[in-house]
Amino acid sequence: MKQGTHGSAESGTAARGHRHGEARVPAQPGAADPPREGPPREGAAREGPPREGAAREGAARERPAPQGGPAAARGEHTHCETPLPAPRPVVQRSSVRGQILDALRTALVAGELAPGEVYSAPALGDRFGVSATPVREAMQQLALEGAVEVVPNRGFRVVERGARELAELAEVRALIEVPVMLRLARTVPTERWAELRPLAEATVRAAASGCRATYAEADRSFHRAVLALTGNEQLVRIAEDLHRRAQWPPVGGPVAPVADAAEHTALLEALVLRDLDAVRALVAGHWGAAG
Repeated sequence: MKQGTHGSAESGTAARGHRHGEARVPAQPGAADPPREGPPREGAAREGPPREGAAREGAARERPAPQGGPAAARGEHTHCETPLPAPRPVVQRSSVRGQILDALRTALVAGELAPGEVYSAPALGDRFGVSATPVREAMQQLALEGAVEVVPNRGFRVVERGARELAELAEVRALIEVPVMLRLARTVPTERWAELRPLAEATVRAAASGCRATYAEADRSFHRAVLALTGNEQLVRIAEDLHRRAQWPPVGGPVAPVADAAEHTALLEALVLRDLDAVRALVAGHWGAAG
């Protein structure tokens, strides 16, 4: 067959499919030839200059059809894979687990989950209006953090904390944070400390509310913001884990949340003034209180 211009030859060949002795349009890598639609059009490979409409049609057949367009609706290959649906069940389960984990942490700090008591995942799921699966996953995370322990065939027991364990946590926090605070007092500009004043004041308001869980979150936010000035993410993560453990109530019930709220503003003033002795005394003494 004598071929005309490139557009006409390719459009005619694409319309009729492969015949003996005729050139075929090379298939796209990894793609199958598009299925034929209906009988070949008469005169599609006519000799001589192609008609303007035929040239446009040939060019259109060479271009990949836009995703979701008419070609995709007819089942033609569009030179791109149809995106898979998002794994919504996995994302939703992860989101629910995170919310349940936060709720369980709040319940621990508030003393709603009593030390020494055993709680089953189905019972807690009924309490939060979810299935037992995200509750079980959240409780496994709390077990890794040392807040609960697994009781086979029963559920999870809230760990009982005595005075010795709290004293040990306070000692470790002081060993880490006292030298860090002293270094920050020497190096951080005054205006940076001023930015943390709203967080310090928020701890006082939270303590006044009487809600231990609210105060615990405000307390952690203040300390996290101070330590973040070091730029050491590992330090912040480790210190927050120790801080969270220290906030779990000991045997006998929650501790009043107002014990050390005023110390945050006092510590901030000492940091602004670069009063190293006051910083050392406040930080070291801070760990013996509730936060």
